[in-house]
Amino acid sequence: MQHRTLGSQGLEVSAIGYGAMGLTMAYGPTDEEAGVAALRRAHDLGVTFFDTAEMYGWGTGSNEILVGKAVRDFRDDVVLATKFGVDMSVPPEQIGGPLNSRPDNIRKVADNSLRHLGVDHIDVFYQHRVDPQVPIEEVAGTVKELIDAGWVKYFGLSEAGPETIRRAHAVQPVSVLQSKYSLFERDAEQLFPVLDELGIGFVAYSPLGRGFITGTAKPAGRYEATDIRTVDPRWQPGNFEKNLEAVDRLAELAAAKGATVSQLALAWLLTRGEHIVPIPGTRSQKRIEENAAAADLTLTDTDLKAIDEILPHGGFGARYTEGRVPTWI
Repeated sequence: MQHRTLGSQGLEVSAIGYGAMGLTMAYGPTDEEAGVAALRRAHDLGVTFFDTAEMYGWGTGSNEILVGKAVRDFRDDVVLATKFGVDMSVPPEQIGGPLNSRPDNIRKVADNSLRHLGVDHIDVFYQHRVDPQVPIEEVAGTVKELIDAGWVKYFGLSEAGPETIRRAHAVQPVSVLQSKYSLFERDAEQLFPVLDELGIGFVAYSPLGRGFITGTAKPAGRYEATDIRTVDPRWQPGNFEKNLEAVDRLAELAAAKGATVSQLALAWLLTRGEHIVPIPGTRSQKRIEENAAAADLTLTDTDLKAIDEILPHGGFGARYTEGRVPTWI
């Protein structure tokens, strides 16, 4: 597995990372044993970048605990990223709503995350969402204190806009920005000039469009009730059929190269810049093997042109349900 450097502070990770959210939330019933096995298989294949968050356990720490358990025997070989900033005092159905990036809460989350992960430091500590009630300078300053104390190594932001990125970076260098980015979701490209200017890496979450670009998408009504895809606009009638047709065309292109549509989508992301690392998530060891192999897939200019003709502007349908769209500020 090839490696990439995110930011100018020396953060080095595998070209393909792993997003752990789906192990405990948003994609139907969970299976801890399968989750641990998936994470360990990813490591076997050279994945060194594992992404979790306080929010993924919603006050219980379950996602961080699972990740910490899985990587315990090779913790020093991997980069662990987690996040702060979502108000855990509200019901889980309000995800994306109330935020809390007050300095005292940041310190509390850091302490909890260290304990849940079972580690003595957090490699990447992200602000999960920009909190308009707390100046970003206070947030960056608090994380700087944690870095100076040895609790945290690198500072990250998630779903932040250019102004916030610049202001945070002036207080504590930002190593990486995480945002939703895939063949279906192209909005993040407008942030790349600022990231390039400041020397900040980019982590693409939902790089397979919440699984739509794996070629296994079903109509929204066929998912279990707790699955986020039941309400995702891209699974709704009208959008679903158009997206399905696009993925079928991408699959034909991928098959001609001896690859899967997932591998094509991940390889495409790697061509968007040397500073980009996608973090697909899955509970399936077979899918992990498939995703890891995408790092070795080479796309030609002809391939890239064909992909752009199929999805020139992204997928059909909004990126989030109404009222839950992150605000870039």
